[in-house]
Amino acid sequence: MSQSSPSTATGGRYDLIVIGGGPGGYVAAIRAAQLGLKVACVEKRSTLGGTCLNIGCIPSKALLDSSELYHLAHHRFQRHGIKFANVELDLGAMMGRKDEVVTQLTRGIEGLFKKNKVAWLHGFGRLASPTTVAVKAADGVETFHEAGHILLATGSEPTELPFLKFDGHTVVSSTEALAFDRVPDHLVIVGGGYIGLELGSVWKRLGSKVTVLEFLPRIVPFADHEIADHLLRSLKKLGLEFHLETKVTGALISNGANANGSGVPPAAVVLAESKSGEKLEFPCDKVLVSVGRRPYLDGLGLAEIGVEYDPKSGKVKTDSHFRTNIPTISALGDLIDGPMLAHKAEEEGVAFAELLAGKPGHINYDTIPAVIYTWPEMASVGINEQQARERGYDLAIGKFPFTANGRAKAMDETEGLVKIIADAKTDRVLGVHIIGPRASDMIAEAVAVMEFGGTAEDIARTCHAHPTLSEAFKEAALAVDRRAIHI
Repeated sequence: MSQSSPSTATGGRYDLIVIGGGPGGYVAAIRAAQLGLKVACVEKRSTLGGTCLNIGCIPSKALLDSSELYHLAHHRFQRHGIKFANVELDLGAMMGRKDEVVTQLTRGIEGLFKKNKVAWLHGFGRLASPTTVAVKAADGVETFHEAGHILLATGSEPTELPFLKFDGHTVVSSTEALAFDRVPDHLVIVGGGYIGLELGSVWKRLGSKVTVLEFLPRIVPFADHEIADHLLRSLKKLGLEFHLETKVTGALISNGANANGSGVPPAAVVLAESKSGEKLEFPCDKVLVSVGRRPYLDGLGLAEIGVEYDPKSGKVKTDSHFRTNIPTISALGDLIDGPMLAHKAEEEGVAFAELLAGKPGHINYDTIPAVIYTWPEMASVGINEQQARERGYDLAIGKFPFTANGRAKAMDETEGLVKIIADAKTDRVLGVHIIGPRASDMIAEAVAVMEFGGTAEDIARTCHAHPTLSEAFKEAALAVDRRAIHI
């Protein structure tokens, strides 16, 4: 008996079809619709928002905030005169709050689509031709839609190690690590990047033993070395254990047994080798592999249509206007060169839509901030000290510690500093690096100053409200010229 072929149907015609409903895709769709284009967005999930809103940025920050409050209740509230008889963890309620936050925001995107008349095409999208998108629905029906232009915005997925493959239970990606049904006794994290450190912070605060194995000699190697070293000390103080210059070679996985402190054997033993050649073993019940992400291209049809991309990195090749080698097809976000950051993708989405509509569209890639949402937080924009020296700049550097900031004292959050790197000849700000309370919010001022080509003197002569954490930014700018007031 022959198998019947999947049914097909003719869909609509649009000025723009976006494949992918994440930050880059949905922002591009909304902005294009605002500019008068007829737009559709293809998304295979049952909710919009992509990885960021569903299983990335938003749920991780919800857990980071919840776990920080739990940690503070245990260790710091007493300093504020707040006492408890008992502090207990209700992990189910914490996960429920996280899910509620995600639901509210993804529904908000749906509302924005309706407001801006963006059609949501439910299903898996692929390129059928340079101007055609095929959308396969959950029932298997494939619909073909015509477009004047197609934007690829499918985002990225966690990179899997060939000798330590994800099984969704013991060896997990960040997706599963956001939804454990119990606090692991021992969580081993492979990779010392921002995702692993953030999730490691969550589970350490909630009671896990956390061990981070990093192949390189330092964590977050892209960061300013002084700030990264400070972060390492902070995380060690929290209780995370680090093994740097350690190569993971494999793991022994048991038959799904979970360590529970009652003599049950560990679910995994991670095998590694130190720089000196020492063989290491780390018994644990969960292994989070967090060694980076790669563009999500599966089933997209790039090769069939002839869209050029790097098969090794997975990056799609585009010009300065986001166009691929096929003029009717563009790409942005995690699919193209540059940092894999949601806000970078959003800015590209706006620029792409405006260029498509015949308007100016521009992104300054030198002023895209980066944030690690540990506590204290770490945030940066521009180049770090090492990069500046490698490029031959004569530097003037100003630093100011939060221990000398009145608001930080009042908050009992004095760990960290602000570091401003300026060109000694022109005083122009080259980079700003912050580790401390609310660094993620403070960095926005640095981005604005650098976007306008500002100097340390511009910051120093700007009045900052007192008492605020942002005064540390002003004082660091004063310190560039060795005239800080409060140190």
